Amino acid sequence: MRRANEVQDRKAQRMTETPKQYTTRLLALLGNRDAIAVMASTASKLEKLLRKIPRRTLARRPQPKKWSVAEIVAHLAEVEIVLAYRMRMILSDNGTVIQAMDQDKWVKNSGYLIKDSKKAVELFRVLRQSNLAMLKSMSKKHWRYYGIHAERGEESIAHIVRMYAGHDLNHLMQIERTVKG
Repeated sequence: MRRANEVQDRKAQRMTETPKQYTTRLLALLGNRDAIAVMASTASKLEKLLRKIPRRTLARRPQPKKWSVAEIVAHLAEVEIVLAYRMRMILSDNGTVIQAMDQDKWVKNSGYLIKDSKKAVELFRVLRQSNLAMLKSMSKKHWRYYGIHAERGEESIAHIVRMYAGHDLNHLMQIERTVKG
């Protein structure tokens, strides 16, 4: 029981936004921009940003509970795996349940990517190219297919893509802020 309460306390501390607020924030970052164009440009922008950052700075956290640039990049690579899986599950079973993820636990366990940000960006680039190729080949009907996210409810593939584009923009800005210190 004590362990369950500790986990609940940690989750409560992490969650400063409701799922609806999170969605609204990401979609606002995207605005009227083309989600596919934003997603197609993210890997190159990451590479460009990382070229300017000294290796020791990549691992430095700006604050104790904020991610380092290396952790952000590892997160983006692993979230691209999640995107690939979710979209393929939705396409194979319209209306399927989409499991939520605990991003802090994923980052904590992504040491293999955090240690080498160039490899993390390369993994991100390959996965993103695959996801974009699939998206570009989908019919209009498939863009309306949806999953039921455990925390956010019904989300179509079109909606998910817009959220991921906003997610990209959010983390690119986070990297820029971290570097400027």
